[in-house]
Amino acid sequence: MTAPRIRLAAMALAALATSAAHAQFEARTVRVSSGVTKGHPISFGITKMTQCAADKSGGKLKLRTYYDGALGNDTTASQQVRTGSLDMVLTSTAPLVGAIPQLAVFDLPFLFANEREADQVLDGKVGQSFEPKFEEAGLVNLAYWENGFRNVTNSKRPVTRWEDLQGVKMRVMQNKVFLDTFSALGSNPTPLAFSEVYSALETRTVDGQENPVALIENMKFYEVQKYLSLTRHAYSPLAVLFSKKQFDKLSPQEQGVMRECAVAGREESRRVGREQDATVIASLKKQGMQVNEVSPAELQRMRDKVKDVYQAQAKLVGEDIVNEVHAELQRIRAAAK
Repeated sequence: MTAPRIRLAAMALAALATSAAHAQFEARTVRVSSGVTKGHPISFGITKMTQCAADKSGGKLKLRTYYDGALGNDTTASQQVRTGSLDMVLTSTAPLVGAIPQLAVFDLPFLFANEREADQVLDGKVGQSFEPKFEEAGLVNLAYWENGFRNVTNSKRPVTRWEDLQGVKMRVMQNKVFLDTFSALGSNPTPLAFSEVYSALETRTVDGQENPVALIENMKFYEVQKYLSLTRHAYSPLAVLFSKKQFDKLSPQEQGVMRECAVAGREESRRVGREQDATVIASLKKQGMQVNEVSPAELQRMRDKVKDVYQAQAKLVGEDIVNEVHAELQRIRAAAK
């Protein structure tokens, strides 16, 4: 057989193999809920995940994303995913603690020192240990993405020490760890759904809120907030959740592609978010926000102030899980020295 014929035969075999692989996929549209707007780093991850699923399924596996909480806030959308009336939701883990209390361990204040620590804990055995807990709640977590480190904004004053939070009415997530943390720091925490935050800030129903800088810019909080204080007081993992009821209907090949593409989206979302952080802060300054760092000494005073939150939450979350996370962090920090 001549070389051209060999190449043609090889191409034909490859096409047959691709066709056979794609035959294992059904034409289906997966409805996805996200609370962010297009342009947020998470949206870049969603685009990557969507293209990946289409490529690997021969165009049969289509993800249709509804941004801006169009299908409901994180709590509402998560409940729909649990019942199977919605396929997927991308949500911070914090709103899920009502269904999976152990997830509150990731909300503990000042838990992670940097993104590297968060990646190793969430992508490793600790993060994987939560898989049965997700499934018991009717969910399949395809991967942990990130919202990033959370920072404080408010309309009253810069926060340079914990005392500056006294008397500040802070919007927090509907999550006991955040309520207890900001109570310990002297503020008046008020739980509100994310979709209500902008209007609450605009009408001064609340004085401030706390979120990663990308979300602060994405939601235009700079229009209704003057001060941004880089407290980095908590890290927000993002769970990419598929309805277990719907996931179980997928073929093993489809399930494998969804997991693989969620990881591809995770890498893209993290890359974009981390590259943009410095640019976003500069942009917020241009929009008129006053941005301040918090000194290491004052951050330590904040950590000392919230020690009781750790002790109280360990009893609720489970001391074994808190100890497991801390042991893993100690291992990571020792290896980094």
